[in-house]
Amino acid sequence: MWTRETRDRMAELGRKTKRYPSDLTDEEWVRIEPLLPKPSRRGRKPAADLREVLNAIRSMARSAGGWRMLPVHFGPWKTVYWWFRRFVRRLLFRTIHDVALMLDREAAGREASPTGGVLDSQTVKAPFAEARGCDGGKRIVGRKRHVAVDTDGRLPMVNLTPAGVSDSVGGQTILGAIRKRWPWLKHLFADAGYHRTKLMDKAASLDFVVEIVRRSDKAVGFEVIPRGWVVERTFGWMIRWRRLVRDYEKRLDVSEAMIHVAMGALLLHRVAHR
Repeated sequence: MWTRETRDRMAELGRKTKRYPSDLTDEEWVRIEPLLPKPSRRGRKPAADLREVLNAIRSMARSAGGWRMLPVHFGPWKTVYWWFRRFVRRLLFRTIHDVALMLDREAAGREASPTGGVLDSQTVKAPFAEARGCDGGKRIVGRKRHVAVDTDGRLPMVNLTPAGVSDSVGGQTILGAIRKRWPWLKHLFADAGYHRTKLMDKAASLDFVVEIVRRSDKAVGFEVIPRGWVVERTFGWMIRWRRLVRDYEKRLDVSEAMIHVAMGALLLHRVAHR
């Protein structure tokens, strides 16, 4: 609920940014600056301001603009795009997101690494993707975002596939990736679409407990499924960033980076302005 204190706080944050709501505040910049690549000791020093580069990338993700439509305040779009591709190769956006996720969990009084989560997927149109598929259930041609979120809705893991890949197959890939990056995550909740033999066998081999949460047989009309609303809320957070409403990217790694840009910005804002 909006109160006078909330409005004053948001107005103060607006004054700290330079032009756009997506710009990094000073508190946010202090926390991510150590994660950025250091300039080489040899050769000419980079002329680009990395803070402005990140501001440009966040602005584009929030407004769904194209590279050639970047406001002139951010400098040449080719420079911003060059740095963006370099950051993608270095997994910088995923690193910023994961660090912010752990800091946000600790600030909430939890362990840095999640121990429980929820599996689900989201199908979106992908008009420019190199490889697309058809989700027959939702009648959408595009990509599918297979995700695992913690019990508060943060996004430890996302995997992108053509939309024709089933939840069970995408879930198996998610399980293998989680075991490498988040070894303490053991218990997962999922809907009936994940209750498949191969998925359960892989979960058992990787020491996971996958609990299937089913819709009540007596329910009439809409029903909030326990744990399911958590991941649906995360999808709602994602599509507030307009570039994620559809998947406009051609490459999977670029699409995943855009998701980490959006979710990392949300977590970084929580950490810096809690």
